[in-house]
Parts: sequence; C-alpha cells; structure tokens
Amino acid sequence: MNKTDPNGAFRDAIVASKRLLRAQIPDLKDRFDRLTEEIAQEVSDVKAQRDRGECPVPEVDFSALAQVSDAQKDTIRRRGCVVVRGVFEPQQINEWNDDIAQYLTDVKYLERMASKRGIDQYFSALASSRPQIYSVYWSKPQMQARQSEDLATTRQWLNRLWQYTHDGQPVFNPDQELTYVDRVRQRQPGDATLGLSPHVDGGSIERWIDPGYRQVYRHIYGGDLAAYSAFDAAFRTETREIPSPAVCRMFRTFQGWTALTRQGAGDGTLNVLPIVKAIPWMLLRALQDDVADDDLCGAQAGRAMVVNPQYHSLLLDAYGPIPTVEPGDTVWWHADMIHGVEDAHQGKGYSNVIYIGAAPDCEKNRVFSDLQRAAFETGASSPDFATEDYELGLSARATPADLTPLGRRQMGYAD
Repeated sequence: MNKTDPNGAFRDAIVASKRLLRAQIPDLKDRFDRLTEEIAQEVSDVKAQRDRGECPVPEVDFSALAQVSDAQKDTIRRRGCVVVRGVFEPQQINEWNDDIAQYLTDVKYLERMASKRGIDQYFSALASSRPQIYSVYWSKPQMQARQSEDLATTRQWLNRLWQYTHDGQPVFNPDQELTYVDRVRQRQPGDATLGLSPHVDGGSIERWIDPGYRQVYRHIYGGDLAAYSAFDAAFRTETREIPSPAVCRMFRTFQGWTALTRQGAGDGTLNVLPIVKAIPWMLLRALQDDVADDDLCGAQAGRAMVVNPQYHSLLLDAYGPIPTVEPGDTVWWHADMIHGVEDAHQGKGYSNVIYIGAAPDCEKNRVFSDLQRAAFETGASSPDFATEDYELGLSARATPADLTPLGRRQMGYAD
C-alpha cells in the first residue's frame, strides 16, 4: 500500500463503485435529505440529554441481564452501545491491575521500547516517552478475564441482541465465543498523546467497494432504508478487509473493554456518538454530488473510517463521553459505532482497561483463531497487530496450561 496515497491502488474501484451505487439508488438526493432530517433529530435528542446532565449511553447491571426489558434492548440497539456494570468483583480487578503493572515490569517494556519503535506504525509513533497502550497480549490477568464465565454470559447476552440467522441458517453461534486477543491501556494523568478523533473501526473504503460489505448494507444501497438493521448479521462474516494493523480480521458483534480503574469524562477515556444510524448516513453522504468521484469523504484504505468535519459536521454535536465506570464494569459498542478517545487525561488517577470484545463462533473467526492460537503458544504478538513480540520466551506469560475448559474452547482448541 502506498503510504503517501493509501487509495492509489483503489481509485478505479472507488469510481466504479460510486457509479454503480448512485445508479441503483432511486431518488438518491431525496432519500439522503430525508435521512439527514432523521439524523438531525437524533443528534438533537442526544444533545438535549447531555445538556440535561444525562448520559445517552444505556446502562444495565450484570446481575439483572435476564430481566432487561424489550424496550431497554431496543434502546441499546438504537444507541449502539451499553455499559454492563458489575461483571467482575472490584477485588479481583484490583489484583489484575496490580499484576498487569508487574507483568509490564517483568517484560521490561519501557526498557525495550526504543528497540521496538517504528514497528507499530499506529501507536508507537505517539509523541510520548511512555506508552499508554501496551502491546502485551498473553498476561495471566488478560487470559483470566477473557475466560471468565461471567464475561462469557455477558457476551452471549450481547450476541443475542443481533439477528444471527439468515434464510433459516445460522450466521454465527451466539452462545459460543472465540477470543479476540487485544492489548491493555494504562493511561497516566496528564497524558495528551493518545487522543483518537471520532472514527469507525473494521474497514473504511471497503464499506463501499467490497462486495461483502455492499451486501451488509444492501438495503441502504438498494434505497430501502427502512429495511436496514445494524443488528442483522447477514453477510457480516463474509466481508473482506484490506490487510492492515488498523483493521480487525475477526467479526465482532461488539467492541469492548473492561475497566480496571474508575474513569469517566475528562479521564482520557472513551467517547461515543450513540446513533447507530450514523453509518447509513455516512455511506450515502459519500455518494452526494459535492464529493469527488474518486473520494469517499476522506476515507483511506488501511485506516479507520474517520468522521470528517468537512462532510460530517452534522453528527458532531452528539459526540461525547461515556458515563463514569467503576472497576469491574464493562463497556461495549457496536462494530459500526463512531467512537474515539479524549485528547487529554485531565483526571487524577490512571485510566486503565483490558480490551476484550465479543467475537462469536463462525467460520471467519475460526480461520483467524488458528493464527492467533499459534501466536499464543509461542508468546508472539497477536497476528492482527505489529510484530513487537515483547512476550516471546517470557516465563510469566499465560500458556495453554492456564486455560480452563471454557478458555480452551474460546482459543479454538478442539477438545
């Protein structure tokens, strides 16, 4: 991929795709204008909530998941995100937080950073002598959290918010998770290096040019917006992402993290734009006449899909912080959800998390799980990330012997 022009190799595909999509959407301009009115009302509703001192992000208690009403579930689907409180006991979380700090010392992470600099083109370039996201994957606390029975229950509940069958056939198994291995965040007070502007993960220009993605968004591109549901899993496991360390190769129903410390607005943590219909609007926005034929509102191959103020300013009044969370709470957002990270940590305590999403069992995820399992057995970095390999040969890391029966199934072991 050309770093100076990431879309260079895809210009013809972009032009052809836009020509095709514009032709197949009847009354494109009128339909986009009606959707714009709908999104403007959603933005106004979210802003009004925030102005009243309310957080628009839904919250549920882990202990009451079975009692969550259909109306509450509809709100979660509308907002595309949820905080599930009390999944882990605070004492356990505090132990894990301390153990991860010790693990980073055992890895000699800070001492070895200089020799690794530049391998990770996405995070190691942050202008700080101390990282905020640590490229470790196999610590025992991370593995213990991933194979938690209570977290598995939470992820199964989240998976079931989706329509997970299509034409009578299952798209994924909502009751069986495969682990997607990710990193940890330890963001210190005063840090101003980790800010991430509003974006969507899991592909950018693919959402217009990839046949699998066009099937995911078939109702949008077919002009039948009322038929579209962000929680319809049909074709979601058939997308093909452009290879990049910025792109997750597993299908996730929800991205997520587990809070290791108390954190909220101002603590350098997650911001969300809680309008799940924002993606259809962004997709159609790129097809309007004021956007060049070879441009997709600034979307670039191999990068997250950014919210570009030049084209997407309508959305930005709805962007804001999650509610304050406590150690042991978990935060979840739909894979199409616009999110980012506050530019600066202005709070007093560390803002620490373990990144753990929901990746249900399906063929797409099993293929990647095989690659991931091989990395686990050697201590190599997860194959979705830069090959920094801090944990190779480290005796303190987790091994297959540390897995429970559930953990073994989640890592794709046949037994």
